[in-house]
Amino acid sequence: MFYWFMKYVVIGPVLKAIFRPWIVGRGNIPATGAAILASNHLSVSDSVFLPLMIDRPMSFLAKSDYFTGTGISGWATRFFMRATGQIPIDRSGGKASEASLNTGLGVLGRGDLLGIYPEGTRSPDGKLYRGRTGLARMALEARVPVIPVVMVDTGKIMPIGRSIPRVGRVGMVIGEPLDFSRFRGMESDRYILRSVTDEIMVALQRLGEQQYDDVYASTVKERRSL
Repeated sequence: MFYWFMKYVVIGPVLKAIFRPWIVGRGNIPATGAAILASNHLSVSDSVFLPLMIDRPMSFLAKSDYFTGTGISGWATRFFMRATGQIPIDRSGGKASEASLNTGLGVLGRGDLLGIYPEGTRSPDGKLYRGRTGLARMALEARVPVIPVVMVDTGKIMPIGRSIPRVGRVGMVIGEPLDFSRFRGMESDRYILRSVTDEIMVALQRLGEQQYDDVYASTVKERRSL
């Protein structure tokens, strides 16, 4: 009830009036049943505009830092994240990664939509980067389709480092579902996971025509910080 109230009464109408978001391919999202929406990641606002523009509720796995801030700004961020259906996860690796996987599988097990950014972090420069294989493992274990999603111009209104968005128009393109049932039972094979992940990234690149760089976005960020 809280999610729908925020989407249709409090947050949604204001954001639609200011940013006039558009969407192509909405019909590619199934009316029922679990699915993963795999999106490129240009801005923190991606996790807001995509749920706003589709008819079904969905959840994103968001880094836990967004939920641990202090003071008024920390409270506001935490409130906003929960209002838009985001779930905190620890991305430090090891057991935390396993816990994140189980959290995502729980969402899919309920027959819901789960949003994932296969790059693992926001693009530092607008390029599309190499995908992490956790997405593939989740899709194969849950036996659900993966729907590619391309966010458009969200990085222009709210680039990395900016806390207040600029006014501008944003959009999203929803591609056709990808079926990986041919790999059923092979979720422990790292070569299969890499193959599935690369297929998803190719679909995203073709859908959005972003320049692709076959390295991890996190590696690029680390190099730039040196």
